[in-house]
Amino acid sequence: MGEAGIDVSNQKSKGIETYLGKMLFQYLITVCDEADQNCPTVWPGVNRRMHWSLENPAKFEGTEEEKLAKFREARDLIEKKIKEWVAEQNVPVQ
Repeated sequence: MGEAGIDVSNQKSKGIETYLGKMLFQYLITVCDEADQNCPTVWPGVNRRMHWSLENPAKFEGTEEEKLAKFREARDLIEKKIKEWVAEQNVPVQ
């Protein structure tokens, strides 16, 4: 992510209890089939649940260089899908 100018060094995975009753989400988007199967199907305030079936790079087996390439591929594909989705919403990107 640092290659893309995004600092995630202080980020960590969070459970849903971190957000319940504290934030309003209108969309829930899962990006791998495992998440689609295991994430909550109902979330307070969510108007639309969507799934983008992407290959999970963490499941890829290969050399370190090949694994890194898979993570880059996933990162770039997620960025592309987000930009396409935002454009469909007619929401200006800041």
